[in-house]
Amino acid sequence: MTGFEMSMHNGLGILRRPGSGSPVVIVPGVMADAQSWLPVAEALVLPNPVAIVNRRGRAPSAGLGASYGLLQEISDLSGIISGMGAPVHLFGWSYGGLIALETATLGLPVASVSAYEPVSSPFVPEVVEKIQTALALGDVSSAVEMINIDVSGFSQDYVDALRQAPVWSELCRLALPLGQELAAIDCFKPSYGQYRTIDIPVRLLLGADNEGRQPYGGAFERFATALPMAAIKRLDGQGHLAHIAAPALLAQFIADFVRDVESASADCSVS
Repeated sequence: MTGFEMSMHNGLGILRRPGSGSPVVIVPGVMADAQSWLPVAEALVLPNPVAIVNRRGRAPSAGLGASYGLLQEISDLSGIISGMGAPVHLFGWSYGGLIALETATLGLPVASVSAYEPVSSPFVPEVVEKIQTALALGDVSSAVEMINIDVSGFSQDYVDALRQAPVWSELCRLALPLGQELAAIDCFKPSYGQYRTIDIPVRLLLGADNEGRQPYGGAFERFATALPMAAIKRLDGQGHLAHIAAPALLAQFIADFVRDVESASADCSVS
């Protein structure tokens, strides 16, 4: 974990790397924690501080709690941003992308926001109840299988092979808050009307393999429509999991956007 250390902020773990300038804050989605995003963060060729949020439901962070919902995530992220001491470059993946965009509407010190395939309601409502039932019965393996096959579209053969790999136990650990998180997505109505008030640079990232495909491509289109001012970037040969399949490529996207924003800001200051 080169250069990164875990610290706590209001009950949330944050993996931090020191640096100079505006911090880059990474918000993972479901079936991921701060450690899952460490390969991307370590590949960021930037002098900026970097912080990966270890969201609720992932040790050592606090649990989700009985009243959990997306407003709690927005509150958590707002507190982190406010405590950074400088405007942040906000990046969110999947559910984390929705959290980041909603938080960006609040007028907090955010220098830019980018989102990789953010998701929103309706998001696989036909699968949520099945996953919740499996988790309630303690059948975490079935929940992991459903998220991979019924949501992400992987084949049964792929999942069968995955079951035999060491990563399966890690996926089962990360699946424990899955039912509540998916329900929170489907219960939340995004502030699409407020998105046009975001007056900072916005960039949306789409895995080219998901373009026009449900559920991620369909959700992406909703956000792209609500954010006509956003720059759109496609990652060729990638789907929803570039942080696993191509962390260096994803890190380059994040770094390029941060550099572009800071260069434009410097040019405005000079002029």
